[in-house]
Amino acid sequence: MRAVSWHGKEDIRVETFPDPQIVNPRDAIVKVSLTAICGSDLHLYTGRIPTMQTGDILGHEFMGEVVAVGHEVTNLKIGDRVVVPFTIACGGCYFCKHDLWSLCDNSNPNAWMVEKLYGHSPSGLFGYSHMLGGYAGGQAEYVRVPFADVGPITVPEGLSDEQVLFLSDIFPTGYMAAENCQIREGDTVAVWGCGPVGLFAIWSAYKLGAGKVIAIDRFPERLKLAREYCKAKTLNYEEVDVFTMLQELTGGRGPDSCIDAVGSEAHGTTLDAWYDLAAEKLMLETDRGHVLRQVIHSCRKGGTISIPGVYGGFLDKVPIGAAFGKGLQLRMGQTHVHRYLPRLLEFIREGELDPSFLITHRSSLEQAADMYRIFEQKQDECIKVVLQT
Repeated sequence: MRAVSWHGKEDIRVETFPDPQIVNPRDAIVKVSLTAICGSDLHLYTGRIPTMQTGDILGHEFMGEVVAVGHEVTNLKIGDRVVVPFTIACGGCYFCKHDLWSLCDNSNPNAWMVEKLYGHSPSGLFGYSHMLGGYAGGQAEYVRVPFADVGPITVPEGLSDEQVLFLSDIFPTGYMAAENCQIREGDTVAVWGCGPVGLFAIWSAYKLGAGKVIAIDRFPERLKLAREYCKAKTLNYEEVDVFTMLQELTGGRGPDSCIDAVGSEAHGTTLDAWYDLAAEKLMLETDRGHVLRQVIHSCRKGGTISIPGVYGGFLDKVPIGAAFGKGLQLRMGQTHVHRYLPRLLEFIREGELDPSFLITHRSSLEQAADMYRIFEQKQDECIKVVLQT
């Protein structure tokens, strides 16, 4: 099969690999029809995530047709069209039974690696380093799906691949980000980052009852989608002082909830953002905390901060005193995709949202290296890339 593989920083190749095989009775093999490049894949592309190995197959947003199943997989049959969650979960451990699927105890065979850093291991992920399982990813013609009796959701007739693909990650991630805000009817929510997760978080915040959503970014094409499709009030942080504008737009109180949909590669125009760039170069921190600092500073007293943006290591100069003094709640983590699939699929079936609205680039798997470069460098107004196999 052909698949997208990692060979070091900014070195992505499409190569030939052996077809995957059933190795566990709970496995399925999926023939991929559509896959995508996620913003978090760019952390791998730029060499920010440790424990990658040359030749690792990338990708965690994918869907396709079931072509083989293990004898314990009774929920799927050959020929089913499925979307596969990017988080791998066993369905039987304490965390799965408590609907905390991305914290599964049994899906990361390399848990010992991440336990040294985090204390405990989250679930395994497709195509996202050996410390998170070393699983081959979905930017490939075929994928082995572990625990297939638990994860994949069957797609009903009448929905296109592009409509449902993002159920694998970014739609549930944006929805959980908004849900973590504990939104009350009429609340004001501010969202930093108008990439795919941020856009879905904006839509979801309105769906959950927000009266006003304020979106913050610097790229005109992203701000346009946030404003015209998602109906947010938009701020370009290169043109305005974000904190001052948020105060003005909320009567001096601050947003009720703030969502950091940027994560570890934050940019900014203030002194702390330049400090982050220098500290990162000097290996004094692994993640740039500019947006998180601004979020804590801007959120109203007693408010909630939701963090779907990926952080992997250590932050410097985090104003924990401000978070404590203002009585803020911080909620974060990898998405419990399985929890949201039936609900979000129904939104799509009912025509409430067509998630394909944010796709800007469609290409073939063979062009993946070029698409990674375009996406990472934000060329050609790129917001989301999908790859056909």
